[in-house]
Amino acid sequence: MAKKSAVEKNEHRRKLAKNYSGKRSRLKALISDKELPIEERFAAVLKLAQLPRNSAKVRIRNRCEVTGRPRAFYRKLKMSRIALRELGSQGQIPGLVKSSW
Repeated sequence: MAKKSAVEKNEHRRKLAKNYSGKRSRLKALISDKELPIEERFAAVLKLAQLPRNSAKVRIRNRCEVTGRPRAFYRKLKMSRIALRELGSQGQIPGLVKSSW
């Protein structure tokens, strides 16, 4: 299992990203709009910089939902390769046939 603090920190980032996603996307749209005056666009850049860093979606780390492991993560299954192998061996994943030869 991963450290509880690391998993909780990641969950906090998910909540912040969800809360600020609308505001962040509006500011980014203002910044990329080339028809606006440069002063307004720069003000939008400054407002975007004032938002919490952890509210950016890129700061979220994909973690295994079973163990919290941050590496070797299968997006489709939302678990790590180790958890997949364990659950597959126990027959708890429908449609997965584990073979060893």
